[in-house]
Amino acid sequence: MTDDQLLRYSRHILLEEIGIEGQQRILDSHALVIGAGGLGSPVALYLGSAGVGRITVVDHDTVDVTNLQRQIAHSMARVGQPKVESIRQAVAALNPDVQVHTLAERADDALLDELVTRAHVVLDCSDNFATRQAVNAACVRGHKPLVSGAAIRFDGQLAVYDPRVTASPCYACVFDPRESFEETRCATMGVFAPLVGIIGTLQAAEALKLLAGAGAPLTGRLLMLDGRHMSFSEVQVPRNPACPVCGHPAQ
Repeated sequence: MTDDQLLRYSRHILLEEIGIEGQQRILDSHALVIGAGGLGSPVALYLGSAGVGRITVVDHDTVDVTNLQRQIAHSMARVGQPKVESIRQAVAALNPDVQVHTLAERADDALLDELVTRAHVVLDCSDNFATRQAVNAACVRGHKPLVSGAAIRFDGQLAVYDPRVTASPCYACVFDPRESFEETRCATMGVFAPLVGIIGTLQAAEALKLLAGAGAPLTGRLLMLDGRHMSFSEVQVPRNPACPVCGHPAQ
């Protein structure tokens, strides 16, 4: 670690749970972020500011003026740009030493398998059920920890699914991909602007804990936030032996 890095990350290094060794692990790590919107914005900014060495961001969308109410990595000057490029610029303004690799495309199974293999942690910041299931399946196949977040209206949720931990469920254990339900989107249902910041920041915190080896992650626990009353609740989520993704004998 250089003198400049020792100074930049001094507040992390002062933490007994992180120290020089934990910060070095963060510097040497690679995070994969799926989604560059409301959740992906604070995730990328905090991972970048904390010194995660490499960040790969995947999103096929472009910046729209309606995004600016909550997607804090973007700006009026970058309306019309790919969101991933806007995120790259925002992270570079905070910490130019971080390598940000961007892919302006949809995250299909083949791409996810390739990217997950290279990452140390995956953060699902997408906004639809199909992508969440695809990211989860790739993490199970690749044996990589997944930090999953979601936010709509005033309600948010967060969990860590870690296939390296025998007792850990995967996303499909909790939200069965075989069940049908009505998809909810911000464009039609709305979302309270700070809510995505809260959930995205918590995602970044869980990812950094995993990378640094600090604290206890939310593995096997689903954290839910009611933003109307600013109250948190938590439920234990066990692994489902009959899960179609992680429950078969090959796992």
